[in-house]
Amino acid sequence: QVQLVESGGGLVQPGGSLRLSCRVSGFTVTTYSMSWYRQAPGKERELVAFEASYGRTTNYAPFVKGRFTISSDVAENTLYLQMNNLKPEDTAIYYCCRPTGNFWGQGTQVTVSS
Repeated sequence: QVQLVESGGGLVQPGGSLRLSCRVSGFTVTTYSMSWYRQAPGKERELVAFEASYGRTTNYAPFVKGRFTISSDVAENTLYLQMNNLKPEDTAIYYCCRPTGNFWGQGTQVTVSS
């Protein structure tokens, strides 16, 4: 059974950092392309970062490029999102996703505020 469970969200001041984790089960994290999305209140869900299964190449939305890093760890069977230099506009619920099969986690709240 495929499951994705996010953790690592919380309250952080502007300029701070957080690392989100998405522990997966039912498959090996590196055998599929994986994504992080986010949804802010009153806004549509948007793609934040993507890691391809082949070569583990990565792509980022312009608004996070240079600040966020997506990665995966086979030993932990976990997808990560390292978020640096956080801004108030990064406040959202963050979701990990396996596009193949349309599998989603439950989300983790990130709040950036002073």
